[in-house]
Amino acid sequence: MRLAAYEERGVARIGIVSDDGKSIQPLDLDGVDANAGILPLITAPIPLADLARQAGAAQPLSGVRLRAPVPRPSRNVFCVGRNYHEHANELSGSIFKDSKDGEAWPIIFSKVPESVVGPADDVLLPAGISSDIDYEAELCVVIGKQGKNIARADALAHIYGYTIVNDVTARDVQQRHRQWHLGKSFDTFCPMGPWIVTADELDAGNIDIRCLVNGEVRQSANTRDLIFDIGTIIENCSRGITLYPGDVIATGTPAGVGMGMDPPRFLKNGDTVRVEIQGIGHIENVFKV
Repeated sequence: MRLAAYEERGVARIGIVSDDGKSIQPLDLDGVDANAGILPLITAPIPLADLARQAGAAQPLSGVRLRAPVPRPSRNVFCVGRNYHEHANELSGSIFKDSKDGEAWPIIFSKVPESVVGPADDVLLPAGISSDIDYEAELCVVIGKQGKNIARADALAHIYGYTIVNDVTARDVQQRHRQWHLGKSFDTFCPMGPWIVTADELDAGNIDIRCLVNGEVRQSANTRDLIFDIGTIIENCSRGITLYPGDVIATGTPAGVGMGMDPPRFLKNGDTVRVEIQGIGHIENVFKV
C-alpha cells in the first residue's frame, strides 16, 4: 500500500495512492490529525486492511499537493554515512579521510526534524552561510514497531515501510565543524516522499536508486551495494536506544555526489534534483536562494 500526506485546497489530508500513482483515495478517520501526515496511522497502529475498507472515492493525484509523508518526525532523522563502497572511496580524501576501509561499525548521524519538506517543495540555499551544497539520494526506512537492542534477524519485522529522502548537505559546514549535524540540518535540507510504500510491498534489499541533476544522471546504484544492510542498520541504531513507530532512518547514498567530482560540482540557484527509487517513485526539488 502507498500512503500519502497531501494538501487539497489548503486542507491537510491523507490517503491511499493507486498502484499506478495517478489517483488517491482520501482517508477521513476519526481522531486522526492529518496535519501529522501518516504518523498517526503508524503510531496507532491501524491495520492496513482497515484503511483499505475506509478509503473514499478515488480522485486524480494531479489535483493535490503532496506533502512529506511524515512532515515533522517526532525526533531527529537517523542517517547513515559511508554506506556504499564507491561513495566511501570517492570522498576518502575529504569527509572520510580519517576513516578506515572495512570499518566494523556504521557511521550514524542525524538531521533535525525541521529540515523535512515535501517531495516537490523548494530547497533553500543558505546564502552567506554555505556555497558548497550537495545532494545525496537515499532510501529511507520508516519504523513501525517499537524496539530496543533489536537483532539483525528480527529487524525487518520492525519496519512499517519505505520512502525517499535527499540528504542535502552543506559540505563546507560539514567539514568546518568536524562533525555533520549542522551541515545536514538547514531548513528544507531533507526533501521526503512522495509517499510511504508499506514493507509488505517492497524488497528493499534489491532496488535501484538514481539521482539526476538538471536531467543528468549523477548517481545510479542498487541497495545490494550497501556496506551495512538494513537489518544491520536497525540493529545498530537500536543498540541501547529505543526506536519508536514513526522514526525514520536514511540508509546512505551511492557514489556520484557533487563533492566527489573533479572539480566538485555543487548545486546553484535554479538547479533541479530528482531522486528515483525503484518500487517507490520519485521526488523532485528546485534549489533556490
